[in-house]
Amino acid sequence: MAMGLPAIGIRPRSAARPKADVTGPEIRDHLSPNCGPRRDGLTPSLIVIHYTAMDSAAAARDRLCDPEAEVSAHYLIANNGEILRLVPEDRRAWHAGAGEWAGQSDVNSRSIGIELDNTGAHPFSEPQMRALETLLRQIMTRWNIAPEGVIGHSDMAPGRKCDPGPRFDWTRLARQGLARSAGPSATAQDVTENSFRTAARAAGFTADAPLNDLLAATRLRFAPWRQGALHPDDLNLPPLR
Repeated sequence: MAMGLPAIGIRPRSAARPKADVTGPEIRDHLSPNCGPRRDGLTPSLIVIHYTAMDSAAAARDRLCDPEAEVSAHYLIANNGEILRLVPEDRRAWHAGAGEWAGQSDVNSRSIGIELDNTGAHPFSEPQMRALETLLRQIMTRWNIAPEGVIGHSDMAPGRKCDPGPRFDWTRLARQGLARSAGPSATAQDVTENSFRTAARAAGFTADAPLNDLLAATRLRFAPWRQGALHPDDLNLPPLR
């Protein structure tokens, strides 16, 4: 495990218990058996956003509740904005898998997982984004999670995962304080693999990955329009505070 980075996404809190709910849309329970206790006394300090890559919210719900599939998430948001709670927030859902963020492994025990009904090939609907924004505010308030703690699945598993993908509007979330903004413009004219990896690591991308996979993951998050070889602008990664 990589060491030396701060516990990202955690604001000081007086207790591990969540705060009262923020007013938001109705959330219906459809509880999944695919969960367990959080390990080592961990509480949520991250929120991981996914897309389902399935044809419908109903198909995703059924899979996330199928004991044989051994996958789950805390929430599923349908294309029309309806929200299902599949796993209580104090339980460990099985959504993140192998990987790490900011030097921390067992992301499942440290996070709340949100699945968005989307194949990855089309934009995320306005009702779905509004529901996500409200749900993020609720969770961030309950657990004192800072914008730095809201990440994509691809952030913690470069090369293995690509969701929520290039069509997801991170900038929209950042404008509302629900995710990080991109870093300042780079001034370096010469970028190397080492300088890029250093910048990526400082930004939280500590999972072991080949250069191309790491580059793809950082671009998915902060510059999904950028293609081609490593560029000085790829150093525009906001370091974790």
